[in-house]
Amino acid sequence: MKPVAIFRHIATEGPGYFSEFLDERGILWQLIRVDEGDAVPKDAGKFSGLVFMGGPMSVNDDLPWIPPLLELIRDAVARDIPVLGHCLGGQLVSKALGSVVTRNPTREIGWGEANVSGSNEARAWFGDTQSFEAFHWHGETFSLPQGAALLLSSAHCATQAYALGKHLALQCHVEMTEQMIREWCEVGARELAANAGNPAVQSGAAMLDQMADELPQLHAVARKLYQRWVAGLVSD
Repeated sequence: MKPVAIFRHIATEGPGYFSEFLDERGILWQLIRVDEGDAVPKDAGKFSGLVFMGGPMSVNDDLPWIPPLLELIRDAVARDIPVLGHCLGGQLVSKALGSVVTRNPTREIGWGEANVSGSNEARAWFGDTQSFEAFHWHGETFSLPQGAALLLSSAHCATQAYALGKHLALQCHVEMTEQMIREWCEVGARELAANAGNPAVQSGAAMLDQMADELPQLHAVARKLYQRWVAGLVSD
């Protein structure tokens, strides 16, 4: 099988638990470090699937690598090659598919409940899970592309995830590891301080306190999503 392409947009937001999931199943993957100047491939057909990670930038920013990524996503969807987006990655998928990325009513940072919709499509992705403590770190949100099914919502963000066939876009982060959470709390300390008192923003200490209890459950949810997603990978 061709490798899964994983696109990293900043060093601190790598594939995390997703790469562990692929390694455990012997699925080949290739990390494309956009943040280090790796060229954006022009042919989605070289990969069995495309995965886009997070980042602090906006898809609406004037960055040279955003237009070719959007073209690559559209190429993949046209060929029925599965696409998966995490946070910024979900916003990239959304913009590529014609939906709008705008500022969320509030920043949403830390552990927070995400509720699974009651649709058959949501059941197909989440099984019997009705809600879980997701990890959030975002200030923007996306609308639903035409034909997409809403999967998740939260009190502070109406559109947390959607599916469009075999393609999945997430606003929340299910790929987190302990190392990633610790690093984000450190590098994001100023942002957390600037948003102290916001009910949608946790302190770094609170995030770390909940981590031991919440991370295993988050990985259990991630496994459900990733298992369904990799079932759609395109074979050679």
